[in-house]
Amino acid sequence: MPLPINLHLRGRRVLVAGGGSVAYRKTVALMEAGARLRVVSPQLLPELRQLLAPTDAEVRERAYDSSDLADVALAIAATGLEAVNARIVGDASARGVLVCDASDAERGDFTMQAVVRVGDVTFTIDTGGGTPAFAKRIARELRERFGEGYGAAARTLARMRAYVKIVLPAKERGDVLRELAELPIERLATLDPAQAENEVEAAIERLHPAPQPAPTRTVVCASRASALAMTQTRQVAARLARHGTATTIVNVTTTGDRVQDRSLASIGTESLFVKELELALREGRADYAVHSCKDLPSRLPDDMCLAAVSAREDPRDAFCSERFQHFMELPAGARVGTSSPRRRAQLAALRDDLAYADVRGNVDTRLRKLREGEYDAIVLAMAGLRRLNLRARHTVPFAVDQIVPAVAQGALAVETRAESAELVRRLREAVNDPAAEIAVACERAALRELRGGCQAPIGIYAIVEGATLSVRAAVASPDGSRVVGSRRTDAAGALAEAEATGIALARDLLQNGAGELIDANTSPASLPLAGRLVLLPRTQERPSRIAAALRADGAEVVEMRPGEASPALLGERIPDMILFPSSGCVAAASDYLQRVHLRGRRPAVATMGPASSAAAHAAGFTPDVVAPEAAAEALLRCVREYLQTIAEDGR
Repeated sequence: MPLPINLHLRGRRVLVAGGGSVAYRKTVALMEAGARLRVVSPQLLPELRQLLAPTDAEVRERAYDSSDLADVALAIAATGLEAVNARIVGDASARGVLVCDASDAERGDFTMQAVVRVGDVTFTIDTGGGTPAFAKRIARELRERFGEGYGAAARTLARMRAYVKIVLPAKERGDVLRELAELPIERLATLDPAQAENEVEAAIERLHPAPQPAPTRTVVCASRASALAMTQTRQVAARLARHGTATTIVNVTTTGDRVQDRSLASIGTESLFVKELELALREGRADYAVHSCKDLPSRLPDDMCLAAVSAREDPRDAFCSERFQHFMELPAGARVGTSSPRRRAQLAALRDDLAYADVRGNVDTRLRKLREGEYDAIVLAMAGLRRLNLRARHTVPFAVDQIVPAVAQGALAVETRAESAELVRRLREAVNDPAAEIAVACERAALRELRGGCQAPIGIYAIVEGATLSVRAAVASPDGSRVVGSRRTDAAGALAEAEATGIALARDLLQNGAGELIDANTSPASLPLAGRLVLLPRTQERPSRIAAALRADGAEVVEMRPGEASPALLGERIPDMILFPSSGCVAAASDYLQRVHLRGRRPAVATMGPASSAAAHAAGFTPDVVAPEAAAEALLRCVREYLQTIAEDGR
């Protein structure tokens, strides 16, 4: 009697002999399982060739040879030729390699079972390979019997399990998880994240009523206000509470939250979701902050400390669509939404025939835009989907060798002031996961060595398996036309050794030309306001946030200080635009404005609010751009739109 088992093939070499439709189906399943592939066939279906092109699969376009079985864990004989398949089975048996014969199930060691997926629930069907039509019937009836509610229930239970692992010691988890699994499917399917956590707490109270130690101290945590950020923060706070410290949460709005009208890359600064949280720490408004670890810059400020790295949720990126079942099934020209240059570049390397567009907003907002038809598909992090118990109708993770994840994707980072030694100790004790910390340290060290930011088209993914640390990376050109990849495997040691592995990986990439691709993505010429000259009269000496934001977009900003008749840096050049954030700025530039009247070309004028607009009119300069409100963000938004429009018009 066959023994059904689930194999963990991640990182193992598997031979697929054959290049036809059967080989294609087997290859898709093996790639989803994370196998390293060796495909051997004199000819390959175009679909199979396209599927393999962006991966690190080894392709040998020739007839099968027994040497193809070297170093493989499994073999699939799918050549379409019975004699060749029989030879592969014989060679594999002689080498002690398990083999599947696609032409004769009885001749091989195992069969690849039919699979039915309902959300995160997977059914496998094995009829011994002799009655495929009956297997199809069973699959159809399973889909009819077990609807989307079961998939939603499984996602809720996965979320509950993650929460149980956070708040309970291992010896107390089993009975709680068993009780939760017996809740009605209809209830499990409809629980939102907060309700799911409440159910877990109620089950713990019933089964383990012994009082927890009273918190000895209350601390304040800074968090973004999005549903995902709050979910992540509550998980960390729950663990800290179990170790005797209660948390009060204060919400902070970051630049990335506030600026929603442009892509993250075009905002042009690092730490888009971090710096305001760090400011709350510096000012004493908060004691620690919880981040998605991938949002952190590769080097923290000297006064900040990465106190703990959580256990990693699923690090992969996910294809999400309401209409199409798989990324490779999208029709040419389909609109795919992503706000990540890394994802866009690697997706374009897989398929350059699709239209990639920015999509902003929280996870639920992006999924709503997908449902409303703004996009044919979007790509999101599996970690966020799992933490929020959300998904699209079709949610399919990409294998890490197809789309290499962002540095630290799936992990949570707990940041605090470097001086807070006692709080650092408490946070590490409550939250830190040693394996995740080692993997993240390796990835962040590689990113630092590459001098890439969290918005660069760089994917780096490390994993600790036993005593081994494996890391892979991909650096892509912005359009995906060129990808430089590398892999390393070392012993999993201390943090310093993990960082050394990451640095060595980065140097391998740089030797292979990765630096050119990173520079191409971050060069001034690629920024939205590159080549634009802006004059900004000033009435105060403190640094200008408006000037910094425009420079980050690539514009050259010349600041006219109080009393200057004409800035030396401007020379005889006529700016594309003069900005008047206040009526005082108009007065400060009066001498210069009189000379501008004598020039043959007049700069565009932008004002912020009615007072500065009236002052510009009085000086003889009718504003071309008037911000709808007296706020720096409103002025910046209007200026960017205007300057980008004249750039597109060739002016």
